[in-house]
Amino acid sequence: MAGFLKRLLPKRFRKEGVVIPVVRLHGPIMSGGSQFRPTLNLAAAAQVLEKAFSFKDAPAVAISLNSPGGSPVQSRLVFTRIRELAREKQKKVLVFIEDVAASGGYMIALAGDEIIADPTSIVGSIGVVSGGFGFPELLKKIGVERRVYTAGENKVILDPFQPEKEKDIEYLKTLQLEIHQVFISMVRERRAGKLKNDDVVFSGLFWTGTRGLELGLIDGLGDMRQELKRRFGAKTKLELVMPARGLFGRRIPGISSANLEGAGAGLATGLVEAAEEKALWSRYGL
Repeated sequence: MAGFLKRLLPKRFRKEGVVIPVVRLHGPIMSGGSQFRPTLNLAAAAQVLEKAFSFKDAPAVAISLNSPGGSPVQSRLVFTRIRELAREKQKKVLVFIEDVAASGGYMIALAGDEIIADPTSIVGSIGVVSGGFGFPELLKKIGVERRVYTAGENKVILDPFQPEKEKDIEYLKTLQLEIHQVFISMVRERRAGKLKNDDVVFSGLFWTGTRGLELGLIDGLGDMRQELKRRFGAKTKLELVMPARGLFGRRIPGISSANLEGAGAGLATGLVEAAEEKALWSRYGL
């Protein structure tokens, strides 16, 4: 009965703690994904972000971030959506790094008005990397002849079934430098007046949270619960915002071509993506 009467009172008269919505942005940043193998991208994050920023009385949105990076495009899309919502709803964004926020993961972290990490978190890796495999010698050994017909002299640039060409590598590096400059500009804008050493920061190295604080990559050390209670009061409540669920309780995945693939093709793609994901985490010892 007391609880019912309490709900009838205007909110300004209730002695309740502040509710802070929490969004978990975890995993490698890749387009696609499914309910069985979720990834971090705008399609997966958009719904929970919109819901979190819709908390009318919340002074801030807390983001739990744990990502080794991945697609620079998806990283920027998620970053941009967070900043757009923060301006539209006039809410502060507090990003809390768990194990790692590196490369594209750190790009997303830049959406925070403040970035807080554990002393042992991994942060940074402000650079661009491309990787792959070459198979021309394997084809020779197994007696397979590669046949490709194109209109456009550069349509098979960086073809893994042909020997590497110096001009192809130079072109790829040009693209990488352009993307790197976009990343650098984002860091300089969002961390203006806080960075301690540009030459080191933009080298692609990564550091612990403790060193990241010294370099100006983050704003503080701590954990989400204690920090939010310190800022907004001991009665502060954290409410995890979850994706919508389907009829049988499964999360509704974003639209993805993976849902339309045949079983054999889907399995092959899944194995490659799983290997890529493992490589992303392994680079940071995770």
